[in-house]
Amino acid sequence: MKLNKVFLAAGMFAVALTSCTNLDVTPDSQYTEDPSKNSGVDPMIMVEAKMADVYFHMSGTLGRRYMEAQCLSSDEFTCLAFDGGYYDDGTYAHQALHDSKATDASLDWYDPVASGITKANTILEELGSGASAQMTAPARAMRAYFTWVLMDSFGDTPILEKVPAEGEVVARSPRKEVAEWIESELTEIIPYLTEDVTENTYGKPTKWMAEALLAKLYINWAVYTAESVDQYDAATAANPKLDDCISVCDEIINSGKFNLGSVDYLHKFSYDNGSQIEDFIYAIPYDAINLQGMQYGRPRSFKQLKNLMPNVYGSTDKFTQSTGGNMVVTPEFAKLFSLDGDIRNLSILRGDIYIRDPKTLKPTSEPFMYKEKQVHFTENIEFKKDKDGNPIEDNTIDVGNDDAAIQKGCHSIKWFMIPSDYNNGRNQSNDVPIFRYADVLLMKAEALARTGQSGAKDLFNQIRAYAGAPQITAEPTLAEIYDERGREFFDENWRRNDMIRFGHFEDEFFPHYKKYDFANFDKRHRIFPVQQKMLDLNPGWEQNPGY
Repeated sequence: MKLNKVFLAAGMFAVALTSCTNLDVTPDSQYTEDPSKNSGVDPMIMVEAKMADVYFHMSGTLGRRYMEAQCLSSDEFTCLAFDGGYYDDGTYAHQALHDSKATDASLDWYDPVASGITKANTILEELGSGASAQMTAPARAMRAYFTWVLMDSFGDTPILEKVPAEGEVVARSPRKEVAEWIESELTEIIPYLTEDVTENTYGKPTKWMAEALLAKLYINWAVYTAESVDQYDAATAANPKLDDCISVCDEIINSGKFNLGSVDYLHKFSYDNGSQIEDFIYAIPYDAINLQGMQYGRPRSFKQLKNLMPNVYGSTDKFTQSTGGNMVVTPEFAKLFSLDGDIRNLSILRGDIYIRDPKTLKPTSEPFMYKEKQVHFTENIEFKKDKDGNPIEDNTIDVGNDDAAIQKGCHSIKWFMIPSDYNNGRNQSNDVPIFRYADVLLMKAEALARTGQSGAKDLFNQIRAYAGAPQITAEPTLAEIYDERGREFFDENWRRNDMIRFGHFEDEFFPHYKKYDFANFDKRHRIFPVQQKMLDLNPGWEQNPGY
């Protein structure tokens, strides 16, 4: 039983996994009374009841489509098609090739995230002007977070501080102004958010969640305030917010509320993780029955896992739902997992594969077999070949569909799954962290390195120590910090963000190679195109430049 599930209230069933709310339409209210005026009931309890829908609003999006966009556009993953299977109109390949389309299903989440802003604003309006800052701070924190998600991924974004009137046209604000607004919101509400870190505050906005978001805003400040996305140059950009980033990180570190090592790295992301993970500052508490939507295992697991016994997860029951096996680790990224003794190396499956122990999550000595042969995932990936044996190198990233094809590419097993979860519509109960203490340590280390200050080595080595990896003996370079972030936050939706900040988004990684005319290297593609439906619903909006 996951420890964090106890606090989930009965009202949780109302969580919207894939809501569709037009920005210029006023939503119907779900509530009939102002909790600040409800005598005899603790106002904060009433606010909590209203906020449940907002806290977990992004769960469905984060559980699949947002993940696809972030992971596949980074150098972590590429996608494979199997004789056309899983090509799905190119939605996955477009992200991997930095050639996204406004109609891609993997980008079909602008509106669901935006509707979270509308829900937060609805609550704020219902609370009224007489509500205390403490009562309104959680809704404002979630509103700031949802706005950051849109700004980070799509650039110019509406700044919504109220529910738009019916028929009102909502304009997109310049990215720089959005970043400044988020900063202002966070600094204003942080004193009023709870400092408690308990089972009851797990998955909800706290002071530390808001400060982690603020630190993330500050470390990327030069990216977000550049004249345009293509004008940001990692080698020359000045970031005036680095000392502020250090200060915010120190607030979290000095709180003493978080640590790295209470649970080993593998178990932090397992099927039974939860509020006991003291590294998690803010997470979505998924449950395969009560809060569905987390489907990371589906595209990452061996394509023929269904009904296969014994299976790589070491389960005694069969997986009765199909898996895709179409998201694999790029050869370039797999090479990061090579440090001696590093437990994070076990996050990926490569070479000869052995069945994992579902309790320790580590490999056993029993080979994982398919058709009487041990499964072997190749680090390198080859395209499908034509009848003459020549590779068909095109934008479908098709590798064929024979036994060799489905074993091309390394696989992530970071989000370890079990049949009792997955057989419920391919859902998982692995909670997904959004902000971690480890990230705070490495953001501070990066800010120190960028400002020429000492102290980054000790922070860096805290990460290495709990991972069992070799310690460094000198202050880390930015290149070393970038690589370490790759290892530590692999498959957590941060790599695209890091690649842009460090100046690596236009790097070459399979199949995003300059030798292919179907791979795109336009710097304007550091952000995604706005979903076509949103352009159709909001007159006056223009597509992002370059699309």
